[in-house]
Amino acid sequence: MLDIVRTPPAPESALSFPARVRVRDGVRLAADVYLPGAPGDVETSPGDTILIRLPYDKSGYYCFIPLIAEYFMGHGYRVVAQDVRGKFRSEGDALLFVNEVDDGYDTIEWIIRQPWSNGRVAMWGDSYYGYTQWAAAASGHPALKAISPRVTGTQLGEPVHRNSPGRTRRVEWGVTYLYPLTQFFANDALHWEPDWSRRDFATQAEEFMNQVGARGLSYDQWYPNPVHLQRFPGGDPFAGRSVPVLHTIGWWDNCAPLSWADVDEIGRHPNWDAHHYLRIESIDHESYRLLDAERDRVWERSEQQIRDLLPRTLDPAIAFFDVFVRGNGAPGDIPRVSWNLAGTEGMQEASTWPPADVQTVTRHATVDGGLVADSTATEATMQWTHDPADLVPSSAPDAFSFLLSHPDEAPIGDRSDVLRFDSPPVPSHVDLAGPVTARLRVCSDGPVMDCFVRLLDVAPDGTALRIARGQQQLLQATEPETLEIDLGHVGYRLQAGHRLRVHISSSDYPEFLPQTGTGADPWTWGETRCNTQSLAVGGRDGLSLTLPVLEGELP
Repeated sequence: MLDIVRTPPAPESALSFPARVRVRDGVRLAADVYLPGAPGDVETSPGDTILIRLPYDKSGYYCFIPLIAEYFMGHGYRVVAQDVRGKFRSEGDALLFVNEVDDGYDTIEWIIRQPWSNGRVAMWGDSYYGYTQWAAAASGHPALKAISPRVTGTQLGEPVHRNSPGRTRRVEWGVTYLYPLTQFFANDALHWEPDWSRRDFATQAEEFMNQVGARGLSYDQWYPNPVHLQRFPGGDPFAGRSVPVLHTIGWWDNCAPLSWADVDEIGRHPNWDAHHYLRIESIDHESYRLLDAERDRVWERSEQQIRDLLPRTLDPAIAFFDVFVRGNGAPGDIPRVSWNLAGTEGMQEASTWPPADVQTVTRHATVDGGLVADSTATEATMQWTHDPADLVPSSAPDAFSFLLSHPDEAPIGDRSDVLRFDSPPVPSHVDLAGPVTARLRVCSDGPVMDCFVRLLDVAPDGTALRIARGQQQLLQATEPETLEIDLGHVGYRLQAGHRLRVHISSSDYPEFLPQTGTGADPWTWGETRCNTQSLAVGGRDGLSLTLPVLEGELP
């Protein structure tokens, strides 16, 4: 029997009063309404409202929405926190992503008809409740004046499309098919972990559904024969009316690639780009910071720790809403880019990202494990074995809270199935700010090859912190192919005496589903086979890394 923990809705906050929002198809969505003044005092004068739509229990401990609402109320905002359709106290089917545009529109329409609303609405939230902001914005409701999505993306949770054309595609996250079997299976959250040593995940999914006596609507629409339900009108979240956005990305957020993809897409829509404000922090998905004190690196934060977290989390949004919702100040008062140089305190400001003074440099791998400026190194082929029975382990126990464990990845580089390349130590600090890319030519004796590239900061004591990463899957992998792998963006100070290191591998488990070696579906598993992987170093096609240097010089 699987160990399944069911989490029902928590008691509603005494600071709020409950409401039911009837949307266009008759479904009623549960909301908590927080108004400044005495709890439940609906006679309060009309004012601006912040809407938070989430699937993780509007009243629960995990997202601490009552404390967030209290903080926003302290700045004069009304707050509506709502369970999305099919979750906790809301009616309807627990169906991922596809109802959020219409439900967001209808909820905003309900808000502006209330006596405590002045007709102006903003939205705030992380992850899925960042996604619901993009969805509501795509609905085009004119009362939505600004949004503040954090650590999220418009394609959040989208499975890899296995019938997509071309020889390359994304590597599937391990959590993709697990999410609709836990957080989005029923009204309550159902917490359980697969036996990661078995790897027959599809079988374990069936065991779970048999044990609870129900099927998962979202899971069945994704696997094994995906139904591609349209999330946004016309398929483009940025096709319609634009909304001012304070867009927060975390350097160590595992969902950051989705955020950066939206940044690129917004850049192709001038009406959105005109009032897109970027904020980049040294946080992971769960808002742990690189420079957090050890006492704050705890899985269950105390109420006081949560309250201490609120100013740095919410004050930027309040300043943004004060301008774009209340009209207090001018857009020029908000920096277009506010970013933290990881390893330092405070935020820096820029008019563009990357900052204008960034210089691009390239470093090349050598067969003896170097990472050098000279591109004339001897051409060679380096090989390693991908063994489905002995996978390269993920460095953090929970990818969403990477900085909670702050893992040292140096031991991973000692494995025989990981190639390692080191730069010389830097004589003085070097600031990196912008996109990082890797170019490499690879092949395999197996049909499918996953290629993971990790960029690390190695301290003089030998410990290594990952600062950027990327991965790509190569199909028909017996034929060599040159890959351009996006490692995301970095804002990082490499201290004097530190060096850069690159890890190349074929697995990162269980954060990513591993290859069987036979081309079989990793979620189903089955027969396995070891593969020999090959990487070119030196010469025109050898592994190279392109880096953005803002200050200092790499050797």
